[in-house]
Amino acid sequence: MRTYTLDLNSIERVKGFVTAIEGFKGYFDLASGRYVIDAKSIMGIFSMDLSKPVEFRILETEEKLSEVEAAIAPYIV
Repeated sequence: MRTYTLDLNSIERVKGFVTAIEGFKGYFDLASGRYVIDAKSIMGIFSMDLSKPVEFRILETEEKLSEVEAAIAPYIV
């Protein structure tokens, strides 16, 4: 499992992140405290407290890790 800290503090950033990640096959989570949601769920993301950074977890992916990292690079803190 790989983890990254992301800043998704605006509607535009959330939309861009979901668009970037939804094309990848695999399991990705976002966590804030004990609250964990599917990173591809825009409704789930908007239910989180986005005023502070969230943790992005790559649990499993069929893609090259470098491709996923490149897609989320604009959102990494």
